[in-house]
Amino acid sequence: MRIILAPMEGLVDAPIRETLTKVGGIDRCVTEFIRVTHGMLPPRVFYKYAPELYNQSLTEVGTPVAVQLLGSDPHQLARHGVKAAELGATQVDINFGCPAKTVNKHKGGCVLMREPELMHEIVAAVRQAVPVNVPVTAKMRLGYDDRSMGVACAQALEAAGAEEIVIHARSKVDGYKPPAYWEEIARAREAVKTPIIANGEIWSVADYWRCRDVSGCDDVMIGRGLIARPDLARQIKASQQGVEVADMTWPEAVALVREYATVLQGWLEDRYVTGRIKQWLNFLRQGFAEAEALWPEARKIRQVVPMMACLEKPTTVAESRAA
Repeated sequence: MRIILAPMEGLVDAPIRETLTKVGGIDRCVTEFIRVTHGMLPPRVFYKYAPELYNQSLTEVGTPVAVQLLGSDPHQLARHGVKAAELGATQVDINFGCPAKTVNKHKGGCVLMREPELMHEIVAAVRQAVPVNVPVTAKMRLGYDDRSMGVACAQALEAAGAEEIVIHARSKVDGYKPPAYWEEIARAREAVKTPIIANGEIWSVADYWRCRDVSGCDDVMIGRGLIARPDLARQIKASQQGVEVADMTWPEAVALVREYATVLQGWLEDRYVTGRIKQWLNFLRQGFAEAEALWPEARKIRQVVPMMACLEKPTTVAESRAA
């Protein structure tokens, strides 16, 4: 009954992984994808996306972090899988789920779901090249043009040797629009023996249990829901154990944002730091009424100090979650 923090390009970086795993409840993280094209990437690129490689692929609190690769060349992906393992990766994940137009245009991510044979070739090449003690896993959607490819692609990945498969319960065309089609994950899960991890539209403890019931998956991956409610994994774990824990308050959420901003200031200019904060705050609007109330002012701020002063201002709403 594991909870995995999803990779979200441009948001779920190493600092936010550190921040969220300290809250508790997260069993594993996955890096933003490392794009693999023709040349061999230097080690610094791997360390940029996965600084946890310096710490046995663990966050500060000991949560494992998988290194995710994206591309379409089996040989090149195999070479980079080997390099990731040499640098200390304890899991290599292959991205077949990214719906971004620029990624798909260059034959990466979800567009590969039109070619399950190529997906098989990629994973088989990486699996053969990477040491046997390093799991090779994959993340996909239910299809590209529609949701008809989930079973075929899951079977292709299983035949190639993938140890686990995450399935986002939408097609590329669906994007991120509700609903999530958890029942289609169930169809794929029933067609393979490889463990399937359900992903998509889990925003609350109740969503988690519904997803498990409909998909039949023991494990889930959560992205936007954990950004909106940083204690969601902790709340889910408490519900699994039949106990109650207090909801995170807005001041506690702001303390997390401050910690995140402090780390980012070590390597980014203020305007980029505030840009990342705004991305997170935009999601927090779905979990906290205070974030919604402060958003009109905060979205205009470009410096960290006034941004944090804004977030710490008293608001007229109660310190409770937004409905």
